[in-house]
Amino acid sequence: MLKNALKILKIRKFEDGEITHDENQYLSLIDDIIKEGSIVDGRNGKALTVVGSSMHFNLENNNLPLLTTKKVAWKTCLKELLWFISGSTDNGKLQDQNVKIWDGNASREYLDSIELYERNENDLGPVYGHQWRHFNAKYSDCKQNYSGQGIDQLDNIINDLMNPSKRYSRRLIMSAWNPCQLDEMALPPCHVLVQFNVLPGDKLSCSLYQRSGDVGLGVPFNIASYSLLTHLIAKHCNLHATDFNYHLGNAHIYDDHIDTLKTQLNRKPFTFPKINIVTKKTNINDYIFDDFQVIDYKCHDKLKMDMRK
Repeated sequence: MLKNALKILKIRKFEDGEITHDENQYLSLIDDIIKEGSIVDGRNGKALTVVGSSMHFNLENNNLPLLTTKKVAWKTCLKELLWFISGSTDNGKLQDQNVKIWDGNASREYLDSIELYERNENDLGPVYGHQWRHFNAKYSDCKQNYSGQGIDQLDNIINDLMNPSKRYSRRLIMSAWNPCQLDEMALPPCHVLVQFNVLPGDKLSCSLYQRSGDVGLGVPFNIASYSLLTHLIAKHCNLHATDFNYHLGNAHIYDDHIDTLKTQLNRKPFTFPKINIVTKKTNINDYIFDDFQVIDYKCHDKLKMDMRK
């Protein structure tokens, strides 16, 4: 398992007079899984696995923890995040933006394989967007307007963060895990619960619990996505994004990703880029892709790994 020192590694730690790069936490996680992980033959193949790990990323001064030891498709990540925020579960809307990350779970063949025979192709069911904006609203299909139905968890959090008497609440939680509707989803959520906290000085912190993390492909995406979300909510609520705390229940590396990730371990991180959100909008639904600028993203070459369904 990860050593405690690696689990709690933060930017405040010093090595040889220099601040340790936050990305080294991710590289240490890869190294630990390869060296100490147990092989598990799971639902979608064999994977080296460790249970329980944490990483902490500094978001101050518009810092964006976009991994640099490989190229991360941040534009795809941002488009997916805005799709979540919109409440959509229609994969067709992602395909219209040339985003294909959900295609494997939206095909006719796949939906039939999990016995969702009546579900139209590209209808993912009540996944993240539905739970964030319409928690537990009765689901029929991805084309329906669910306005006013269910619980709008994201809007409730934003309203509380904008209220000085409520922003210090320890109940600013948004859950994507809804046992009542898991069987209707094309894929049960992996990143299941996010909590926001505010500290004096209007400092906004985000903590994510993820039940299952594909360390090679999914985890870099999740780090970027929830860091972007934290920066967006901070901008929208007149707060200062401070840190992203990332907790993984099950962290795993698929057997066919191991050699590629060993290559990544030999790469030295560059300085993280900055994020600039150009304009504060009236409603959280109003933000579009062009409102975001990622500045000075320097990274190593892309690493090819196949996604598991």
